[in-house]
Amino acid sequence: MKNLKKFSRKLFKSESGQGATEYILLLVVVVGLVLMFKKPITDALNDQIEKVKQGMAGITVN
Repeated sequence: MKNLKKFSRKLFKSESGQGATEYILLLVVVVGLVLMFKKPITDALNDQIEKVKQGMAGITVN
């Protein structure tokens, strides 16, 4: 039982998983923002793709 108490104290004081947790939280925020602004992002990307397609159509190969 004494070993369990030592282990639990050590576990709660440990910061080894803190970096991974911060990256996971950051990823959740980024995914949330992308989902919130999905429509404007897809519209902007589609506009840019169309511009690239039009530009490529104007290129002639000799």
